Amino acid sequence: MSTVICPRCAYETVDHVATSPVPGVWDVLQCGRCLYMWRTTEPERRTRRDAYPEAFRLTPEDIAAAQEVPAIPPLRTGR
Repeated sequence: MSTVICPRCAYETVDHVATSPVPGVWDVLQCGRCLYMWRTTEPERRTRRDAYPEAFRLTPEDIAAAQEVPAIPPLRTGR
């Protein structure tokens, strides 16, 4: 298997998160730096760095300067 890098930020630490119920069909991978996740069956524009849209690529500086991701609010109870 070739080395997998993150399509979004080019980080070289990519974790295997899940495997399809049918062996060998797909895997879900996640970047250890920017947390981008993708399934191996997605198109190359989502799975390969050289095909990932430049407008959405991240650098380490972009990640360091990113605003905090807002928390998901609690579910409302009783409608």
